[in-house]
Amino acid sequence: MSSPTRTSFSATFFGGVVPASEAEQSLACDIGRTLAEAGFSLQHGGYNGLMQEAARGAASAAGEVVAVTLAEVNWGDFNPYVSQAFRLPRMGDRLHRFLDGADLVVAMGGGVGTLHELTAAMWYAGNIRPVPVWLAGATALRLLAFLRSEHWLFESPTRPLGFLKEIPDVAAFGRALTELTDSGAFAAAATASTPANGRG
Repeated sequence: MSSPTRTSFSATFFGGVVPASEAEQSLACDIGRTLAEAGFSLQHGGYNGLMQEAARGAASAAGEVVAVTLAEVNWGDFNPYVSQAFRLPRMGDRLHRFLDGADLVVAMGGGVGTLHELTAAMWYAGNIRPVPVWLAGATALRLLAFLRSEHWLFESPTRPLGFLKEIPDVAAFGRALTELTDSGAFAAAATASTPANGRG
């Protein structure tokens, strides 16, 4: 049995319980594995679907898999790959847990819950701290194209969108992750303290 992967960074993964395709299921698993191999822990909702696939991939590379959910809501059992869980009292606390300590956010397709998490991450990255937000897979990329075309999402001098990246496949994800982790600026940001509100 392999020893646990050294964890230097934290990635938050958002994805739905009903995958759009087998290709997206496979991509989620590959993303989880690639993150763990690069030394990232994986934070996710803890349940099934794309979340479980990402967790399965991370666990296959001896990565830490963290579930973040609500204390008073019963959404069923966690997937079998969860190694640590946080049950928080409020939705805002859950989002802060996902975002304040994240070095990277990866989002794939999903339902309205995933949409809520993704838009919160984009707002956070544009207004609080420019954590990278990567949209992966065909479903998420179609959503991003729609948000841009309908001007729900647009760039301005005061609201740059440099934190966003489009990830069509695992090869693109691997290249982007290598580029990110090789960046001196990323390493410095990853060791910095969380935002001044103190939530973690």
